[in-house]
Amino acid sequence: MRRDPSLEELGAFLKARRAQLSPDKAGLPDNGELRRVPGLRREEVAQMAAISTDYYTRLEQGRVQASTAVLDVLAQVLRLDGDQREYLLTLAGKTASPIVSRSVRQRVQPQMRHLLEDLSLTAGFVIGHNTDLLAWNAMAAALVMDFGQVPEEQRNYVRLVFTEPAIRVLYRDWEDMARLALSHLRMDSRRNPDDPRLTALVEELSALDAHFRLWWTSHDVAVRAGGTRLLRHPVVGDLALERSTFMCAEDPEQQLVVWTAEPGSPAHEALRSLASTIERTPEGLDGAAV
Repeated sequence: MRRDPSLEELGAFLKARRAQLSPDKAGLPDNGELRRVPGLRREEVAQMAAISTDYYTRLEQGRVQASTAVLDVLAQVLRLDGDQREYLLTLAGKTASPIVSRSVRQRVQPQMRHLLEDLSLTAGFVIGHNTDLLAWNAMAAALVMDFGQVPEEQRNYVRLVFTEPAIRVLYRDWEDMARLALSHLRMDSRRNPDDPRLTALVEELSALDAHFRLWWTSHDVAVRAGGTRLLRHPVVGDLALERSTFMCAEDPEQQLVVWTAEPGSPAHEALRSLASTIERTPEGLDGAAV
């Protein structure tokens, strides 16, 4: 009998979190015992969650479903944060997040495109499910790369982070940003972990990049949120930009991501200098007809 891919991913996620939680951080006493691996044992998690070891083992194996109450207790035992708990519950079908068919590539909402057109000193992207890059403005093309030169089926942000040398050089903290991008991809996948396009992307990047192959197995998750992006641009030099994310009400799986700088700051002046070099297209949007 074919297993439920959501339950299999739920089990793998629990196992990864258990392996990364040390006994002292879980509140277990130090009895001086030498451990072969640093994480918790299954029986320790089961005991703290007040469930049987056999039941917890079957949860990790993706063989049984769990109640919200059990998952909440496991989230506490494994010290899951808010994003991780949401991911766990969605995989178990305990939230309202629907499973969406993703065989057809998303199209950017018109209002999101219009907003992009109006941004002159701000780099903006529209990111869809599985971190597909749906649209971008002229500043994004000037700041990061000309996404229009990438075939449409390959316009995926995680894919570009791992395969485009220019982006590896652009991020001063590439490793941190690459791992964060992976956590966004994993979080996006919670509604449909059996998505064939996601499976193909993971298989491709696992074969191409050892970092991706290793980090994907850590099952880290996070929602897109604010933060600082540290760049080293070939034209305007080092930049520290603030990242903000806005959800599209008409399609919550589309998010507008913008990189901004405080007015009057060196980064803001650098963006003004970069904007002055852009040759605007008649449509006002550089290559974003995707």
